[in-house]
Amino acid sequence: MHYEIKGTPLPVVICTLNAGETMKTENGAMSWMTPNMEMKTNAGGGIGKAFGRMFSGESMFQNTYTALGGEGLIAFASSFPGMILPIQISPMKTIVAQKHSFLASEAGVDFSIFFQKKLGTGFFGGEGFIMQKFSGSGMAFLEIDGSLIEYDLQPGQSMLVDTGYLAAMDETVSISIESVKGIGNVMFGGEGLFNTRLTGPGHIWLQTMPVSQVAGVIRPYIASSK
Repeated sequence: MHYEIKGTPLPVVICTLNAGETMKTENGAMSWMTPNMEMKTNAGGGIGKAFGRMFSGESMFQNTYTALGGEGLIAFASSFPGMILPIQISPMKTIVAQKHSFLASEAGVDFSIFFQKKLGTGFFGGEGFIMQKFSGSGMAFLEIDGSLIEYDLQPGQSMLVDTGYLAAMDETVSISIESVKGIGNVMFGGEGLFNTRLTGPGHIWLQTMPVSQVAGVIRPYIASSK
């Protein structure tokens, strides 16, 4: 499989598949394709995994597309202004990502749910109890809100992240929450009560325009227009 990412601020990943190669995606993600791409809809690993995808914010069912009789082309477009992040998944590299981030992947990538180990992180960290985990082998394409900033965290090194700005991280990175210090900071700082602490070792991908932040900015204007 070969791919090319084009366009801003709503990018599309255009994938060229050899005969017999398969890609999988969520319902509605396909934008255009050649006529020899065969589509099948299934539960993607059984009913258990289907419910797991539902709890992590995705559709219960997945579509698979296979190139028949020769080379095929298929494109998957982003649903929000930002970037498409290609990540090579392997047995040595498992990724944990935000809800709704999955766009498409090669057939060898396994999608499952990732539960936060600490209840407080789920309640207050802004990422929720459930995130998405990508393992197996193959290329995965994730949707990033806004621009992408990356850091490599060394063992014990941390980064504090505001709600929603975490896009993805290596599975080796630990996630926890901590409260904003100082009553004045909490009451007047405008940054909320908690931050998410990411601690290495591992790579983290941060996004600059979370959908939740955009919704919060435009909400007063929608209410005032009624």
